[in-house]
Amino acid sequence: MRWQLPSPWLPAAREPFPLAYVQTGEHRHPLRPPKPQGVVYAREIPWLARTLTLRALDLEADLPLMHRWMNDPVVADFWQEEGDLAHQRAYLERIASDPHVTALIGSFDGDPFGYFEVYWASEDRIAPFCEAADYDRGWHVLVGEARYRGKPWLTAWMPSVSHYLFLDDCRTQRLVIEPRADNRKMRKSLSRCGYTLVKEFDFPHKRAVLGVLPRERFFSEALWLPQADAPAPGHGQQPVTLTAKDIPCKSMT
Repeated sequence: MRWQLPSPWLPAAREPFPLAYVQTGEHRHPLRPPKPQGVVYAREIPWLARTLTLRALDLEADLPLMHRWMNDPVVADFWQEEGDLAHQRAYLERIASDPHVTALIGSFDGDPFGYFEVYWASEDRIAPFCEAADYDRGWHVLVGEARYRGKPWLTAWMPSVSHYLFLDDCRTQRLVIEPRADNRKMRKSLSRCGYTLVKEFDFPHKRAVLGVLPRERFFSEALWLPQADAPAPGHGQQPVTLTAKDIPCKSMT
């Protein structure tokens, strides 16, 4: 239960934002709080002897870093947002103006390693494929620094992102993610970190796989710690189909 309390991981924890419904296009959803500033999450990682932090992206300060990362061939293969500084600025300005997405920079001991977009699922393109509840969250990631790619680092940042999203609003009952279906490394990593790969489905721009992590599982199984490898669907297996009891679409009690 202690791991579900904001302190000490959220330096500036916010009370749950009051509930008021608004309409954005076809989506009726709760009004979202203002985007955070500065460091939003900090955690000591004992097996790395490093401190991991997540902070809000600063457009002017982080633009050169994002430009370099987005033009890395490994990153560009999945994100397809390579381009000049003007292209990166326009992309980040779109994210900054979108109330359902928050851009974060991840660092180890103050050394930036990756970029995260965390979002409210009910207003996102994933909503029709997971029947998103009001406070479901999702995320995208790129690891821009090659020296931070690999299992030891992933076992720190992936559970920490999940932990942050569950702490950010106590009403968030599950996390969803939709990586490209042919991203075998990501599929294996998600399974290792507690996400169940439910199904494959088609976006206009890619074939994706839906991963789901319920709050109860994350905290009851202590998934903030590295887990033993689990076989990932897609390696000679079919994606698991869960029942409503396993991951209720609208609520979890």
